[in-house]
Amino acid sequence: MIKPLDKSFLAEYAELIRRSFATVASDLGLTRENSPTHTSFITDEMLASKYRKGYFPFGYFSGERLIGFVSLTDEGGGDYELNNLAVLPECRHNGYGRELVDFCKAKTRELGGRRIKIGIIEENLRAKNWYASQGFRHTGAKKFDHMAFTAGFMEWEAL
Repeated sequence: MIKPLDKSFLAEYAELIRRSFATVASDLGLTRENSPTHTSFITDEMLASKYRKGYFPFGYFSGERLIGFVSLTDEGGGDYELNNLAVLPECRHNGYGRELVDFCKAKTRELGGRRIKIGIIEENLRAKNWYASQGFRHTGAKKFDHMAFTAGFMEWEAL
């Protein structure tokens, strides 16, 4: 079951995000030293700072247990940004991530949005191909000096 989350869940979903993205960091050799802004190192304070009008955090629950997370942020002009899509490692490969993406697509349409944008690690071909299979198209990439990876950009258009 997917439902909106409020700040009372912040510590729980922050830990879920860190645990989930830690596998990516490990696979790609990312550390606090070479990629301090990677999501696996996100702090509770950084997540708390996202709360404002137009920020929509959602949790995926299996019974009472939070096993997945995603957020949408209204970027204006009908654009929404999908962030921090995370499923606990032991719960992956059961379609939960796909359900979270489908939920975000439906929510974007419900809110009158026309596009979802995402940022990915360009070198993470598994994620890039997975998002492509969800209807996202690659729109570019950029190398930032403060990151040990290339930022990739993808988007999905509501029909």
